[in-house]
This record gives sequence, C-alpha cells and structure tokens, in this order.
Amino acid sequence: MKRKLKFIRTLFKLKLSHMMVFRLSFFGAFFVDGTLFLVQLLTFSAIYANAQSIGNWSKGDMIIFIGTFSLINALNMVIFFFGINDIPEKIKDGGLDHYLTKPINPLFRMTFENINLGSLPLVFVSIAIIIYGISQISVTVTFISITIYILWVILMTVLWYDMEVIIRTIPFFVISANSVTRFEGAVLDFCMKIPGTLFKGAFKVLFYLIIPYGIMSTIPTQFIAGKLSGVDFLYGVSVVVVFTVFTLWFWRFGLKHYKSASS
Repeated sequence: MKRKLKFIRTLFKLKLSHMMVFRLSFFGAFFVDGTLFLVQLLTFSAIYANAQSIGNWSKGDMIIFIGTFSLINALNMVIFFFGINDIPEKIKDGGLDHYLTKPINPLFRMTFENINLGSLPLVFVSIAIIIYGISQISVTVTFISITIYILWVILMTVLWYDMEVIIRTIPFFVISANSVTRFEGAVLDFCMKIPGTLFKGAFKVLFYLIIPYGIMSTIPTQFIAGKLSGVDFLYGVSVVVVFTVFTLWFWRFGLKHYKSASS
C-alpha cells in the first residue's frame, strides 16, 4: 500500500506539471459540469415554483439530490475519469501494451494517472448546494450523520467508478463501444433528474439492479434526509460490494482476451 501511495503521488506531480503547461484548459471540466448542474437547479426551481413536492421528495430533498449527484460526479472527474475514459482507445490501438509491460497493475495506473484538479472547484460548489438543501428541510444534522453521509458518497463514487470500468472493458470483446458509452451518457442524464425511489416496475429493476445509477445519489440523499430504511441501507452496501468484485473480475477476464498490437 505504501508503494502504491508513493506511485500515486508521483503520478500526481507529473500530471500537475503537465496541467500548468496547458493552463487555459485547466478549469474546462469545471465550467462544463458546473453549468450542467446549474441548469438542473434552475429547472427544479421552476418545477417547485408550481408544486410542493414530487412524490415524497420536497424541494430541499431535490436540492440535496442534485448536489450529491454533482459531488459524486466531481470526485469522479477529479480522481479517475480522465484516466480510464481512454481505455477503449488504448485497447483498440494497442496502447494498453505500454501499461502491461510496467511493474504496476495497469488498471491501477490508468485510474490515477490523470488526476484533474480543474474539476476541484465543482466539489466545493456541490458541497455548498448540499448545505443549502439541508437548510431547506426539517432534519437535525449531527457529526455522526455527516460522517455516514460522506461514507455513502465515497461508496457511490466507487460504484460510479465500477460502472465506468465495466463499460470501458467491453471493447475487449467487441470492435467498438461507442454506442455503449453514448448509452452511459443518456442514462446518467436521465438518473440525475429523477430520484431512484420514483422508478417503478422494470425501470426500478434496470436502474436499481442492472445498471444501478438510480441509487448513486438517491441513497445518500435519503440517508441525510432521514428517509433511508435499514433494508435500503444494506441493499446499497451490497450493490457496491457486488459490483466492485465483478468489476475486478471482468477486467481480468477482459485482459485475457486482449489482442496485443504486437501479436
């Protein structure tokens, strides 16, 4: 573990030096994602100007929901998105060969080699949105509840990472995964607008079990708002554990089917 932390620190220093060369693009991701979630807030403000609640979700609940989704997305953008997003391209053009020849787990290196501080401001903006949302609901926030909420955000960030890796591992078996990544974008856009508890029937199965984007912001929001049941608590933890184990297995399985550019 100490060796891996030292390796991450080295990658971070190299990435920071590179980003200082291209300063104009430093905050690009922040402006794009910040604008997206600002539009979301304005949209729901317009909706709640004419309605008191959507299902059992009040305006304060929805603000926390949006802020939580934004926070998980921001952590994704800061830590690992830019590292693993190019996995399909590396598989296609043989760039993965470079990682397989190094004495470090290739997935580990790709995960942390492109840490992006340009998205860090979105983390603080998201936290501000969450704090504002909490102020709009009748709930007593304690140190323990905040700590558990943070743990939920970390777990859901791991789940987001799992889904991204799974989707980007598919190119080991197909020629192109462009349609799959487009589907990922559409699903994320859909799930960041609708709390998971509002899904019914087949949609519930799809977004709570098969591609569980529906729980990523829903469960942490339910917890901090005091609406999370014990069953849902255990379900959320179980989903993260199962998908993490599957992700690691699926990645290793994909590597066995990798056709090296030199083969």
